[in-house]
Amino acid sequence: MDRFRVLVAAIGLIAAATSPSASPELSRFEYQHPHMGTLVRITLYAPSAAAADRAAHAAFERVRALDAALSDYRDSSELMGVSRLSGRGPVAVSADLFRVLDASVHMTRASGGAFDITVGPLSVLWRHARRAGEMPESPDLAAARALVGSDTIVLDRHRRTVTLLKAGMQLDLGGIAKGFAADEAASSLAQRGIARALIAVGGDIVATAPPPGQKGWRVAVAAIEGAPPAGFIDLRNAAVSTSGDAEQFVVISGRRFSHIIDPRTGTALTGRRSVTIVARNGTNSDALATAVSVMGARDGLALVESTPGAAARVSEETGGGIRSYQSSRWPAPR
Repeated sequence: MDRFRVLVAAIGLIAAATSPSASPELSRFEYQHPHMGTLVRITLYAPSAAAADRAAHAAFERVRALDAALSDYRDSSELMGVSRLSGRGPVAVSADLFRVLDASVHMTRASGGAFDITVGPLSVLWRHARRAGEMPESPDLAAARALVGSDTIVLDRHRRTVTLLKAGMQLDLGGIAKGFAADEAASSLAQRGIARALIAVGGDIVATAPPPGQKGWRVAVAAIEGAPPAGFIDLRNAAVSTSGDAEQFVVISGRRFSHIIDPRTGTALTGRRSVTIVARNGTNSDALATAVSVMGARDGLALVESTPGAAARVSEETGGGIRSYQSSRWPAPR
């Protein structure tokens, strides 16, 4: 089995080793498997290899099922099926999809539209731009923007339906699905008696109870790529997500464009930045990391301060170098 290590986006994950005082009844097990366009990595403590294998298998199966339902890259996914029915009235959806949509709409409202899952038409244009190395055409951007906005999606909790009001809409859960999947993997492990675990789905990390004899899972937080690490946090019963442009970007006419899009303007973000969020669960940390990236340090940190159990560190590249900001609760939210 490969030695466990995660270095995705702007986070390096260092899983704490078992201390000499750790209980001999629990052993450490490590797993990894590709899902959701990235590697899903699980470290857990269990009384036996058989118990660990069963729990890890169930967690990976849960992530696999969510990938099949929530992906906007798979034409067969439930999410894409909903998008194809845009403009045709209410569509009944699964409990999993509804939960993610509900959390997404809440974040859209809280962030003033900086986070918005109706951004799909813009995502398609900018993915093509990254492949072709060319800016999207202005008429195409305008047409896509007309399909984006919190007023274009309606959820009915009683009937568990979603209505996309405009034909041609497309949902994109890329800013929240991995955090949700990490939460669900942690829940799957807990249901099988695994109380001490850490799950990383790309740059979204969820921790339950810490390793035996440790106060938390040790996570190294990096700033913008090339800058020294910003320090460490000890994570337990919480989540951490990092959003940035270290890996996904394109340079067009000398300007660097991130894979992250501002739904309010239709334009991919420019300028280097890295956002790390600690929150009570991966769903919130993932969505907040995207929202704060779009909002910038001042407005983004105000959103974090208003979110119970959340904390943030933001690094931005300026003409004078890299500046970093942190919320009042960083690094351990209360």
